[in-house]
Amino acid sequence: MRRREFISGAAACGLVLSLPKLSFSAEPAKFSPEIDALYRRSLVIDCLAGVTVDNGAISPAVLKQAHESGVSIVNWTVSHPEFESTVEDIAFVHSLADKDPANLIVVRHAADIPQAKQSKKIGIILGFQHPQPIENLDHLELFRNLGVRVMQLTYNNRSLLGDGCLEPGNSGLSKLGKSAIAKMNELGIAVDLSHSGQRTTAEGIEASKKPVLITHSGCNAVFQHPRNKDDRELKALADRGGVIGIYIMPYLVASPTSPAREHVLAHMDHALKVCGEDHVGIGSDGVIDTFPDTPEQRKAFADDAAQRIKLGIAAPGEDRPPFSPDLNTPQRMEIIADGLSKKGYSSEAIEKVLGKNFYRAFGEIWT
Repeated sequence: MRRREFISGAAACGLVLSLPKLSFSAEPAKFSPEIDALYRRSLVIDCLAGVTVDNGAISPAVLKQAHESGVSIVNWTVSHPEFESTVEDIAFVHSLADKDPANLIVVRHAADIPQAKQSKKIGIILGFQHPQPIENLDHLELFRNLGVRVMQLTYNNRSLLGDGCLEPGNSGLSKLGKSAIAKMNELGIAVDLSHSGQRTTAEGIEASKKPVLITHSGCNAVFQHPRNKDDRELKALADRGGVIGIYIMPYLVASPTSPAREHVLAHMDHALKVCGEDHVGIGSDGVIDTFPDTPEQRKAFADDAAQRIKLGIAAPGEDRPPFSPDLNTPQRMEIIADGLSKKGYSSEAIEKVLGKNFYRAFGEIWT
């Protein structure tokens, strides 16, 4: 979103009406030489994230944190319910990259992904969470030509393409939705089923001739929530070559507990057991820098929460900050890598989770 003055990649998530003190560790975490070396050589992709934008720009301090995060690629949401605002936001992100080519690049091809890491740039994949701008199938080619490479079929509610995860009818894909998937396969746009209902998720996986993505979600077997996915959905996704990104959101655990690294790792461990190490990644649904604790930030959270309730798109559990306080640091991805290592996962498996799995899937989908 172009107006991400404070929350950048997290605008589509649940925000809170009153916030506790938001914190992050001022002291850098310490890792073993083995984990540090593994992380530095890994291709790191956050498949739903952004970089904090303030007054139309990324500040030098935020850019420094973004580089320190070690994340090379983000799937940055550029969609709005309105067509014009979406086009405006796409243009804005392109302008950010055009003004700072030494640090930012818009990813259009799979080959751009390793190139971003090699050139020490942050690669931006333009992605949709709101499906409303897809008013007809001709718009799919229009948006792809503008650089969009990932599209959700639904948000939380019903769209022209199918039912979202909050729709009680759970009616699945529409005829237009099935046609949209076929067109997206043809054009090379990734189908994202993150906010889709159960039937839409199952039917979307089945309808696609290419792997589909769930860029940011969790596991119902660990904590039941409309935004999380059942094991049968995870297994079907993996069987067709897809990838799920585990998010860092309140929906990982019951309120009033704020999610912590152990909750993230519990969902990731379960997904790895169900899907296998080739089909799990990370989509934090946040920023790769930090969420600052300021009055402006708190007001932005409260305003967004009120607006989401008014629009009827708020999910259960949107009563906590939309991130994990003990992962509110640019080192969050390395902390997750360290946690996976302590759970006994191999270096190869950790590298896949950090980014290789999404990279492989993008190569298959965008071709």
